[in-house]
Amino acid sequence: MVVSDPASEVLATLERVTSRPAELEVISVPPTQSFRWVQHDYPTDVARWNRHPEYELHLIRSSHGSFIIGDQIGRFGPGHVAMVGSGVPHDWMSDLDPGEVLVNRDVVIQLHPDWLHQSIEVIPELQEVAGLLELSQRGIEFLGETGRRAAELIEEVGRCTGTARIGALYTLLAFLAHAPESESPCINSTWIADSTSRESVAAVETGLAYILEDLRGHITAQRAAELAYLSQPSFSKHFKRASGLSFTEMVRRLRIAQACRLLVSTDLKVARICEEVGYTNLSNFNRQFLAEMGVTPREYRRREQRMPPSRPPGRAETRPTGPR
Repeated sequence: MVVSDPASEVLATLERVTSRPAELEVISVPPTQSFRWVQHDYPTDVARWNRHPEYELHLIRSSHGSFIIGDQIGRFGPGHVAMVGSGVPHDWMSDLDPGEVLVNRDVVIQLHPDWLHQSIEVIPELQEVAGLLELSQRGIEFLGETGRRAAELIEEVGRCTGTARIGALYTLLAFLAHAPESESPCINSTWIADSTSRESVAAVETGLAYILEDLRGHITAQRAAELAYLSQPSFSKHFKRASGLSFTEMVRRLRIAQACRLLVSTDLKVARICEEVGYTNLSNFNRQFLAEMGVTPREYRRREQRMPPSRPPGRAETRPTGPR
């Protein structure tokens, strides 16, 4: 009988996951909010080896397992709190029985660096969190009493709405910024640099700029490839590798994200919004919106008009408010 070696299995998992580039996650923040608070199940398609420009605070509510942040691996249990910086690859993998699903295992707060740094510029008191943001590029674990209190504050952010929500976030960041070093160790000894090839990153950046320049226009992978000075097959390969989505999928998600913003922030009719985000056929737009959001555009608008700006933790939010 062959006896497995747990240490060898952990190292094998690290090698298997980190041998492929971290997928670029595209995060959409609802138009009525400054940052994103979300909870999700495990396993799910959003829980994977990924990276994104946003700073992330991550709480594991239940289960034990292994995490990978940057190039380091560790173990976690219920109540584990970590912070990862902009562009730092990460993943949390629970030990599961076959077919097991953990409902709302994760709570995640995602903060775009532009919003954070602009806030620090106009609110001098926030300067105290600048060091925290810098250290987060190495990944930070919050342990002991600091971790326990941080988990409570993360949950509190989700319970708040409006101005109180911003206040709860600032309270959380200030608390973490003053955490004792013994309870806030850095996970990596050096700052993390994204390992995705320059060609792949350039392909995504060029493609996104082209898409966002005119969502109403006729957008093609061929034109995006020309702008990136690549053949179409090469562009498509690099784009998929770095973003985790095909170019066509990215166009659809960004168009639907814009449609969500217009549905919430304007009184435009659905047919007009369809045109504004580049669809020429209303039926096709409705199908694509339903596939992405799980509801029709009209149902989405009615739901968002009834909802408060933020959902409390008691409400499962397995599908984000905006497309990912």
